[in-house]
Amino acid sequence: MSSAAEISNMGSKVTRMIRNFNVENRALREISKAKPKAAPRHPSSSNFPQEDIPATSISEEICQRNDPLLSMLKDVYVESKDPVSQAEAVPVVKKIKQEMPRRELKYSLPGDSYGFLDVTDVPKGKLSLVEALTALNNHKRMPKIWTPEKLAQEYSLDLKDAKALTDFFFPFDVKIIPPQTEKTKQIQDSSHI
Repeated sequence: MSSAAEISNMGSKVTRMIRNFNVENRALREISKAKPKAAPRHPSSSNFPQEDIPATSISEEICQRNDPLLSMLKDVYVESKDPVSQAEAVPVVKKIKQEMPRRELKYSLPGDSYGFLDVTDVPKGKLSLVEALTALNNHKRMPKIWTPEKLAQEYSLDLKDAKALTDFFFPFDVKIIPPQTEKTKQIQDSSHI
């Protein structure tokens, strides 16, 4: 096997030497060759005048008054209003919160962790993180008692949301794989048989 690897390495060295042989002279020879002539123009392109438009005529045209455009601009009406300041916007948010029906939290974390204690109630149809984990864990442990209907009733959720919660979200599962013992069967390699 080592001889095949040596031959392969020797082959790559030879090809590299051939490829790099006299590279500078070959490159200079290609650069010094006469450049190819451009293809002749098609006769139809000669019909267009080859005049260069002076830059002064373009700038004069830009500065000229264009009455039709001005008359169209007079028809445009723009109305603007000042943006609402943040001080005025805050009471609007408070009004929206008061209008939405809310419910008290069923479960919360003990202690002041990550600002969860700031939340005392949630809108109906919503769950806090702790409530969602508790509901999922209850459903996992006792699925006949904690059905989607019971979860919807307990947490003021829509039935379709409660069904989606139990169907698509799962609390963490810890699976312990037993250690391998001598009694477990193992697949043996056919070359050792």
